[in-house]
Amino acid sequence: MAIKSNIVIDQGSDYEVTVNVKDANNYPVTLNGFTGAAQMRKHYTSLTSYSFGVTVTSSTGEVTLSMPANTSNYISPGRYVYDCELTSSSNTKLRILEGIVTVTPQVTR
Repeated sequence: MAIKSNIVIDQGSDYEVTVNVKDANNYPVTLNGFTGAAQMRKHYTSLTSYSFGVTVTSSTGEVTLSMPANTSNYISPGRYVYDCELTSSSNTKLRILEGIVTVTPQVTR
């Protein structure tokens, strides 16, 4: 089951967050062979999406989502939905994060 986590991205700014994936006993999950993908959309069925960069540190169970300023600059302020999924080398998929993204407007350009 995915962790529900709402995030805020400032339009025109770099964004990065690191999540520690842990098992039921609070130990880091080894993510050998996993890759990640994450997107945000205005609503679940929207055709327009914005991708996050996803870095998986397999030995520590850390997953980092990032978005550069040159991407967030072109996202209209408002509420969006997002999720992050990991895929194993044997094609097993795990959704680890999901929630609401609030993009706040920038003043200085």
